[in-house]
Amino acid sequence: MRIYLAGPDVFLPDPGAAAAAKKALCVAYGAEGIFPTDPWPPSDLDAAEGAQSRAMSIYARNEAHLRDCDALIANLTPFRGPSADAGTVYELGFFRALSRPVAGYSNVTQRFTSRTLAMLGGHARRRADGVWEDQDGMSLEDFDLHDNLMIDGGIALGGGVMVVRDVPPAARFTDLVGFEACLAHLMRKG
Repeated sequence: MRIYLAGPDVFLPDPGAAAAAKKALCVAYGAEGIFPTDPWPPSDLDAAEGAQSRAMSIYARNEAHLRDCDALIANLTPFRGPSADAGTVYELGFFRALSRPVAGYSNVTQRFTSRTLAMLGGHARRRADGVWEDQDGMSLEDFDLHDNLMIDGGIALGGGVMVVRDVPPAARFTDLVGFEACLAHLMRKG
């Protein structure tokens, strides 16, 4: 089984070490881990210059990897805000649209609404009907889920697993216990 390893791990100071650790766990379970930065056969986009052209080349490579994998594990630990990394969420949705198995993990247990309220500081209020709203009068999701309902729902309705646990802040993006639980789940499902 080829498993796409989605997550903000590509932004770590040493993404290669993160990739190696996840790939080693995949091998131990009889799978092959595919990290977003893994090479892909060159395309016309690879020769392009400039930031936007490089971005399109990265996108094309990642989409090719997604299409070539059998399953996906997403690191959904909140990243630069109250929700998961936007690119990871896109990849998760893309993979669900392919009707392939997905699993997700987060190393933060605080629920989405609580994280959003904390991010907003004192700029949120509860309306008379009990619904939270932000400073622009827009309602907040309040479903007692780990993240946006489309993320949790996509994993749950796709037969996946969402592993949520707290780890020390310094290990938030490197602890792999949740990742390994997702890997074990996918391998059991075959």
